[in-house]
Amino acid sequence: MKKIAVFTSGGDAPGMNACIRAVVRTAIFHNIEIYGISYGYDGMINGNIKRMHSYSVSNIIQRGGTILKSARSEDFRTPEGRKKAFAKLTEQGIEGIVAIGGDGTFTGAKTFFEEFGMPIIGCPGTIDNDIYGTDYTIGFDTAVNTALEAIDKIRDTAAAHDRIFFVEVMGRDSGYIAVECGIGGGAEFVMVPETKTDLNKVVKSLKNLRKSKSSSIIVVAEGDEEGGGEEIMHKVEEKLKDADKDFKVTTLGHIQRGGNPTARDRVLASRCGMAAVEGLLKGEQNCMAGVVNGEVVYTPFADCIGKSKALNEDHLRLIEILSI
Repeated sequence: MKKIAVFTSGGDAPGMNACIRAVVRTAIFHNIEIYGISYGYDGMINGNIKRMHSYSVSNIIQRGGTILKSARSEDFRTPEGRKKAFAKLTEQGIEGIVAIGGDGTFTGAKTFFEEFGMPIIGCPGTIDNDIYGTDYTIGFDTAVNTALEAIDKIRDTAAAHDRIFFVEVMGRDSGYIAVECGIGGGAEFVMVPETKTDLNKVVKSLKNLRKSKSSSIIVVAEGDEEGGGEEIMHKVEEKLKDADKDFKVTTLGHIQRGGNPTARDRVLASRCGMAAVEGLLKGEQNCMAGVVNGEVVYTPFADCIGKSKALNEDHLRLIEILSI
């Protein structure tokens, strides 16, 4: 293998640049020409492919976002679009690809491999930590710490005014961010998509907590079946309308995607990037390079996409036990 390419796709995640850097420099170390594809699958179709060098990734390991940019691509969902993408890659002599992204990125990569046989290895770049085949995803740790910093500040004002705060964090289908923020931020309740939310139980517990606590923090993953932070706050407020309590909601939103990646994310991204390139050289393909129990593993895209990654039940119990 003499030429490979790297791209980022889907939602950006802190640490993607560290992963790009690792891919580029590992390729150069092994005397492979490395190319960067800008704007994900859309850039692949449009031929936004440029040669990268060691200096191309200087001074980016500490930066959030992605220097290769990211974009959604409706054209790549069509056979015609994927055929164009393959033609652009073969024009450049590309023989393998490293795809940095999440579930949608890997779904596209799997289809592309099945249609054209182009060797592809993925790196798990998503703040949601919902990819099977790796203990943590690139960007998750940074997102949690960003949200936790905000929750710490919210708790100060909640305590000052005896308020109940609902803090909405990202997690349309996954409650990993909410759970870790709940534990680290000392939340009284955490609401996540993976478990059914019993609002009556929440209301009853809040009434009991009034005897020992003047304020409370409730962390809500945006994908909870009862709704987002705003909607759940109004439902609880209606049930506690005689409680003489002040209710507030804060939606943290996209601040969780940005910022300098933590050391943990930089190390994980670097390990996955190196493993992806060296995996291609060893004949691995149609899979993701992740880290499980401290060791690099290669998991087929079909498993990454098809298998769910369950929350740790002990973490949910921990929140309940420590909230009293």
